[in-house]
Amino acid sequence: MTAPSPSPAAVRRTAHTLATGAVGWLHRHRELGSLPPDTSGELTDPDSVYKPLGESALAASLVLREGIASPADRRAAEEILDFAWAQLREGDLLYERQLRYMMMTDPLELYTHFARAGYRHERLHALFNHLGRLVSRDGAEQLPNRRLAVANAARVAGLDREPDWQVLTDATWLGHTPEPWAIDWMTAYCVTHTVFHVTDWGGRPQGLSPEIQDYLARWLPVWMDVWQEIQEWDLLAELLIVDSCLAEPRSAPEVWEVLAGAQRPDGLVPRNGEPVSDDPEQAFREHHHTTVVAAVAGTLALSRHRGAPALV
Repeated sequence: MTAPSPSPAAVRRTAHTLATGAVGWLHRHRELGSLPPDTSGELTDPDSVYKPLGESALAASLVLREGIASPADRRAAEEILDFAWAQLREGDLLYERQLRYMMMTDPLELYTHFARAGYRHERLHALFNHLGRLVSRDGAEQLPNRRLAVANAARVAGLDREPDWQVLTDATWLGHTPEPWAIDWMTAYCVTHTVFHVTDWGGRPQGLSPEIQDYLARWLPVWMDVWQEIQEWDLLAELLIVDSCLAEPRSAPEVWEVLAGAQRPDGLVPRNGEPVSDDPEQAFREHHHTTVVAAVAGTLALSRHRGAPALV
């Protein structure tokens, strides 16, 4: 493993600026993520609004979990969660969808962000536990990193499940610690999500084996260089989250400065080096996810480097 970053204070300053700007943008634009009034559990286009609601809730829940944000950012996170929960009819929409589509996992995966922050829907919780005992759920056809997503969602929500984390992790691309030059764009996203779910977004860095920790410590900087060079800011931000999920984060301050340099004055972080539309709704559709990822990346780095000198 390479030596830890020599400048945690510099990382902390940049991560603070990045996270505060991103959380502020998500808060100010949250109503652009409103569900249509007639939305039902069928959700003919889940990725249009339903998925972004869950992603905003994820970022907000981690801001609250880490407990290092300013009072203003904490209030913004709380209001993002309250807004998203109200849009989901305080969990009733998730219950309706899960009851209608028993094999769907997205109701649980969205619910867990709220559960992390203390929200609870008793009937939905009971339904999750019931469905989790079905053979059909164990036999569902899923990518290995998706199985980890469901397992972590169940863990955070406090459901009655005991998965074998080692078996689940070993089945992933990352679990094989393969040739690092074989990675491609989609595989890189699978790697990041494997780490997110095994460690519960950095809350359990010990979930990664020493072998995987060593592998990531060696190759993350190389992968960051690749996607930094082609200005894939979304993937770069996800790789920085992975760094914060390690037992010893070690990303260089210069990488954080590059990502922060891509952030717009209003807090939006573009997904790549292409121009951002002046239309607020189009900008929200195209860059909401990257701004969520930036908020998470900054929040976790700020927390992991909390022992560095105070911010100025």
